[in-house]
Amino acid sequence: MAEIIRMPRLSDTMEEGNIVGWLKKVGDKVSPGDILAEVETDKATMELESFHEGYLLYISVKEGPVPVNAILAVIGAKDEDYKKVLEGETTATDNPKTPSISPVAPTSPSEVSTPEIQQPVAEPSGKIKSSPLAKSIASKTGVDLSAITGTGDGGRIVKRDVENFVPTTEPATIKLNVQGAPQFGDVPLSQMRKTIARRLVESKFSAPHFYLTIKISMDKVMEARKLINEQPDTKISVNDFVLKACASALLHHPAINASWLGDKIRYNKDINIGVAVAVDEGLLVPVLFTANKMGLREINASVAVLADKARNKKLQPQEMQGNTFTVSNLGMFGIDEFTAIINPPDAAILAVGGIADELYLSEGKVASSKIMKVTLSCDHRVIDGATGAKFLQTLKQYLENPVAMLV
Repeated sequence: MAEIIRMPRLSDTMEEGNIVGWLKKVGDKVSPGDILAEVETDKATMELESFHEGYLLYISVKEGPVPVNAILAVIGAKDEDYKKVLEGETTATDNPKTPSISPVAPTSPSEVSTPEIQQPVAEPSGKIKSSPLAKSIASKTGVDLSAITGTGDGGRIVKRDVENFVPTTEPATIKLNVQGAPQFGDVPLSQMRKTIARRLVESKFSAPHFYLTIKISMDKVMEARKLINEQPDTKISVNDFVLKACASALLHHPAINASWLGDKIRYNKDINIGVAVAVDEGLLVPVLFTANKMGLREINASVAVLADKARNKKLQPQEMQGNTFTVSNLGMFGIDEFTAIINPPDAAILAVGGIADELYLSEGKVASSKIMKVTLSCDHRVIDGATGAKFLQTLKQYLENPVAMLV
């Protein structure tokens, strides 16, 4: 009996997946564990694994977006009449069990439109051998595959070859057909960018934001950091102190470590801090689970691993779920102060600016202190002004006396 393969939901926010390319073609023998295709989700590029034995009889969409639960392929016995299996089957938009599917999504293989992808010019000897993912990356970045030497099996061009390629000449510029028209370049939205846009719009216009800013003296943090980093194989960042201080402060202010659930407010017992990480296509927020139980070294090591995974699209869905509070730090980019949009389902997010010397008068003499500004964005449905202010006061106390949070 032929088996229908559908687009799986590979993350909690995924509504459609983008087929980057198929690693199997129609007629190929398929075994459980074989990788059928590469799928770009809103958070990562993942592999579509087969759980069936047989032959690949049918592929609905070779490249392009496919809604969750829509038909991707059919696997069955060799030369089996798969068309009978497809008859009566519904696509994701006709299935009442998948209400999250966008109503404008294609409803059948014949209606699925695929984005126009610029194909590399083949070498005189024939078609350039490259993986679908390498081809997709090259298309998006404008890299000419014919200029790359492949390091994969049989000289096949793989992902690392495209990412490591350094052109010897300037890349060709886009030539517009309309003379005198304004020049621009349109870039199709990735699944990640679509999800970021949707979630931020929902957060900004559904949660009534208000903002509280406070100045914090970081003199003692800088002194403590210098002493700690003098130890062998130790490198603690200012952000590690901020994350530790947030986790400690949240223990005293459970109203900040909360979520709005429509008909109720959830006060989370676990303190799971999301750490905003900038990537090429936007922002990912991996989570430090039970951050209040972590020391500075463990926080530093965990953030380094998660940030590396985020930048290489290797984060797993479970590593980006379960956050109860979020920290976004732009201080390393020279930003003094900013406001951040709340990351659902959190009720608050802390925006951290850079550290700068600030002059002040002390006993009639001019002195200086290293000052950092932080801004707490709060969901007014959950947090009141005084509650947010008290949290910031506790955070300030921990950072101005870091020994207290290390006890």
